[in-house]
Amino acid sequence: MFSMISSIAPTLPILLLQVRRDHIMEDTFSQLEQFHVTDLKKPMKVKFVGEEAVDQGGVTKEFFLLLMQKVLNPDYGMFEEHEEIRTMWFREQTFEDESKFASVGMLCGLAIYNFQIIDLRFPLVLYKKLLGSATSLIDLVDFSPAVLHSLEQLLQYEGDDFQETFSLAFEIVRERFEEPVVVELVPRGSSIPVNVDNREEYVAKYVDYLLNVSVQMQFTAFKAGFMRVFGNRRILELFQPEELMAMVVGNENYDWEELEKSTTYKDEYNPNHPTIRMFWDVFHEFTLEQKKKFLSYLTGSDRIPIQGMQSLKMYIQPVRGGENYLPVAHTCFNLLDLPVYTDKQRLCGKLLQAIDCTKGFGLI
Repeated sequence: MFSMISSIAPTLPILLLQVRRDHIMEDTFSQLEQFHVTDLKKPMKVKFVGEEAVDQGGVTKEFFLLLMQKVLNPDYGMFEEHEEIRTMWFREQTFEDESKFASVGMLCGLAIYNFQIIDLRFPLVLYKKLLGSATSLIDLVDFSPAVLHSLEQLLQYEGDDFQETFSLAFEIVRERFEEPVVVELVPRGSSIPVNVDNREEYVAKYVDYLLNVSVQMQFTAFKAGFMRVFGNRRILELFQPEELMAMVVGNENYDWEELEKSTTYKDEYNPNHPTIRMFWDVFHEFTLEQKKKFLSYLTGSDRIPIQGMQSLKMYIQPVRGGENYLPVAHTCFNLLDLPVYTDKQRLCGKLLQAIDCTKGFGLI
């Protein structure tokens, strides 16, 4: 069925993905591999097989949320999480082939083309590499701060007992399928001691291995998929790494007053309704972290689109049932079901309970 869908997609004015919820990864990857490069630049629409919902933006958003949640799951084996700062990186040893990494690269490009924020918690160095910039020691700052600190100490050490203190050779120990493996950074590296004269070379080789050599296949395929969407390299040359990163994952240029001004209300709710006034009073009293948790609860991400806060378009509607009910977020529509509370303290408690107890994306 899905090969037939792909064969007719080039005749459509849109890029249409038809996926089954319980096979979202397999269906997406198989279709992306068959699309012509020109189709990848068409407006993207998603249909979940067996569902009647028409994609006016919410379905595509839900698709990206669900898919990236699965793709980035370390259990799947393509990526791993650096628990130190919760960033993701390519898994060095993987059973997945290049086509899967190329598909993830295409998805990142499609997210940019279709103004979708995705939860791709990669360090800035990924975007430097996509732009062709050379990597360096400082790129470890949001990759592995602990390794960065250790290597900086190595470079700054002024004692006469350098070799005795560090006892290093041009090698690195990595874990391969739960077993330690020694990898030489240069030919016969295990027999070359690191000293004051060659420590800069050692650090450069170490960083190069972590960021480039160890994941060359994975990143090369990822970039090839990303470039299938962009095609023209000159477009990317207009971006700095930070700007490209913001296009994919959003930014943190919060304007909470703008969020309030751009919110739309439904049914009896309006900007002057007592419950709405209490809601915004409570919200503006939240700490920054609480506001970010609310944003993640509402939209699936604690970051905002590069177009600014006004592009989020939050919706609030009343629900019946009484003040004992919690607010409920419909993540794919940025819609908040807010019971008609009459007490500010109760509203605050219920809202905090809702955002604190929600795990994942809270798709409803």
